Amino acid sequence: MYETETKKGKMKMLLKIVFPILVTQVAMFLVTFFDIYMTARYGTDDLAGVSIGSSFWVPVYIGLAGILMSITPIVAQLMGAKKKDQVKDMVQQGIYLALLLAVAVFFFFLFGVDWLLGFMELEPTVYEVASEYIFAMSLGLIPLFVYSALRSYIDALGSTRISMFISLISAPINILFNYLLIFGNFGFPELGGIGAGYASAITYWLVLFIVVWIVRTKKPFASFAIFKGWAKPAFSKIAEISRIGIPIGISIFAETSIFSAVTLMMSTYGTITIAAHQIAINFTSLLYMLPLSISMGATILVGFEVGAKRFHDAKQYSWLSVGAAIGFSFVSACILFFMREQIAALYSDDPAVITLAVQFLVFAALFQLSDAIQAPVQGALRGYKDVNITFIMALISYWVIGLPVGYLLARYTDFEAFGFWIGLIAGLTAGAITLSIRLNMIQKKIAAQ
Repeated sequence: MYETETKKGKMKMLLKIVFPILVTQVAMFLVTFFDIYMTARYGTDDLAGVSIGSSFWVPVYIGLAGILMSITPIVAQLMGAKKKDQVKDMVQQGIYLALLLAVAVFFFFLFGVDWLLGFMELEPTVYEVASEYIFAMSLGLIPLFVYSALRSYIDALGSTRISMFISLISAPINILFNYLLIFGNFGFPELGGIGAGYASAITYWLVLFIVVWIVRTKKPFASFAIFKGWAKPAFSKIAEISRIGIPIGISIFAETSIFSAVTLMMSTYGTITIAAHQIAINFTSLLYMLPLSISMGATILVGFEVGAKRFHDAKQYSWLSVGAAIGFSFVSACILFFMREQIAALYSDDPAVITLAVQFLVFAALFQLSDAIQAPVQGALRGYKDVNITFIMALISYWVIGLPVGYLLARYTDFEAFGFWIGLIAGLTAGAITLSIRLNMIQKKIAAQ
């Protein structure tokens, strides 16, 4: 990264940073995407089981992995302030934290998932697939969390193309093992949806080996000697990472878990509704990778400029990111609305599932604008290390506004299952408005000083 002086130069820098992140996010998401897609081709019951399993897995993993995202603004600000010598220690402490989180989540799923699933009225086959899928995925927790820490470090140096390269490798690996373990090809056991979990775990371990080799041997990472001269775990530095990371993780958890909560509540409407809802969520999540990537790019660039005390440049990067995301959101909305029948047919041959998924996709198109605003605004706020108020706003928007509105509409009106999607739109819109106000307040405060 380097200093830019014009808006045109900043837009070029933003695109240079964001494009590899986008490819990376899409490639990483394709692991879950193909779990859902290939399981859908296997059978509706397995799709429902993987959908329920993902609803527990995704928010817990993403929320806790979000804590490790604090490494990005920390390292970006250290580099902007010319404090390169402090980077190694912070990354090592981040790896310690990653291992601790991975072990904690593993035991949570090992002993708690059957208890949680017991509260749901699931068909026996769906219950079994969901339980075994979560256990299989849990075998990849350690590599997944350590990779998250290392990737945050790589991205903070502006080397987002390296993350892109690693993730591009991961997608075909996952597809291969899905093909072997879901369908039982070439003599492998036919595990159905459960096989998707084992395929993902294998992929996570292989990806970790690749990223460790790159960080140890390739420029500019080798000069930091991350894996040499290990410092002892330092509570003060782990606490610093956690102090910034926990609000980030909670705000991400608040957003992702509301989608999972809706999926779990959909279980009362039956297997067909769960499957159709998951199709809409799965494809919408793929499109969300664009505003999410812009958000991550904003964190890197805003953090770099704040570290160098170029606050005017940080402000410009913030709003350029929002503008770019809004522009792309109209394209996403058009894809969802005008191609909804073709999208639904990609996932399932079941006419009932397709008909219902097409209707859910209309609602998905409606919240593209709100998603496009709130994601990069959150990214910019993380670049300023302003995370505490942000996560409170996220909790209120999604859980105090979004989910209750959805529940009331689903329970007491004729919208039924669609009421939950209207609630999602209300929550995302509230988040976009409140977070934008917060970003504007932070920038005015800095300008006044």
